[in-house]
Amino acid sequence: MRRLRVTVGAAALLLTLPLSVAAAVPALAAPSPAGSAAPALATAPAPAPGTAATGDPAAVRIELPRPTGPYGVGREILHLVDQGRPDPWVPSAGPRQLMVSMYYPAHAGTGGPAPYMTDGAARAMLDFRLPGNTVPTEVLAGVRTWSATGARPQGGHYPLVVLSPGFVDARTAVTGLAEDLASRGYVVALVDHTYENTGTTFPDGRTLPCVLCDRPKDWSQVDESRAKDVSFVIDRLTSRPHPAWRYARMIDRDRIGMAGHSAGGAATVPALLTDDRIKAGVNLDGTMDVLVPTTGIGGKPFLMIDHPLGGGAEDESWVKSWSRLDGWKRWLTVEGTDHHSFTDFPVLTDGLGVPRPPGSTIASARAADLTRRYVGAFFDLQLKGVAQPLLDGPNAADPEVLFHP
Repeated sequence: MRRLRVTVGAAALLLTLPLSVAAAVPALAAPSPAGSAAPALATAPAPAPGTAATGDPAAVRIELPRPTGPYGVGREILHLVDQGRPDPWVPSAGPRQLMVSMYYPAHAGTGGPAPYMTDGAARAMLDFRLPGNTVPTEVLAGVRTWSATGARPQGGHYPLVVLSPGFVDARTAVTGLAEDLASRGYVVALVDHTYENTGTTFPDGRTLPCVLCDRPKDWSQVDESRAKDVSFVIDRLTSRPHPAWRYARMIDRDRIGMAGHSAGGAATVPALLTDDRIKAGVNLDGTMDVLVPTTGIGGKPFLMIDHPLGGGAEDESWVKSWSRLDGWKRWLTVEGTDHHSFTDFPVLTDGLGVPRPPGSTIASARAADLTRRYVGAFFDLQLKGVAQPLLDGPNAADPEVLFHP
């Protein structure tokens, strides 16, 4: 259900751009490629603070919400190669290769500004949605982040959270959540699943396309492949004596969790089932193609957050899996949200002045705040052992958040 909704919203990325930006897009009315899934970038019509939706599209300036934790945020990019596994979607490409953004607690004021995404990935994203368009690359590549490259890491050991984005979405789609978790005292590994998104840029300058987008798909295979990607990333980050990341000493190998949006959220189930190192999981609005088995997931805690479906309907895979979860669990539905409310996309379209999609009434800042607080509270409880009354039940401060019985 949620993946189908992404497909339905394919044109919403740029087809509803305001005139100031649409004027630069000759092919604005062109539909997205048939069968493709695209992010529904739509939210409140007013630009967010710190943005400038002017008559010059190149002048549009978008910034992510400021992280809420006490730490500065550092970021480094890793290129990982799994020599023991051929690429599942393009075997001729050789071993599976992944790009991973590492976010970590850092000393504020050290390092330099980290770009949101590469020019190649930004261009690929725009061209995939609207072939031949002339929307400036810098509209996406130049989004203002709150992380820094070369930042000096904090001392100590921190839980690791692996983040997986939605299908078609580059890993940058959940940058805001990654930065916030790092500011709260987590190391975060944000994974690009190669050939499953509009464009992944590698160190040699190549930006690889979404090969899987226009192919028939067995979604359970996609989710299982992502689980293998995640386990490989954990392998490389925790291996001794030569981990893939120079600050791997920051990672507490006994406290590892996973969260994801859409297909990334769905992949948490096979990841929890196959990797004992992953202690807790979060699914943000992803249909579970791999159901929780009748035997459960080994008592591991699981958080599910979704947007309301029309007519009070519920995703069948969630209903089946919910009853089978055998550990701590919560199912939260956030009123006024749509499929992409749990990502950066509402903030991006705020900066472009794009109207929110039908059924979405929540402001982008509020959606970001709720996502960060509830996901952060879950990991604080499950990986740090800190009590979280926020997760005990409904509260008057967050009337949009409904707890499933």
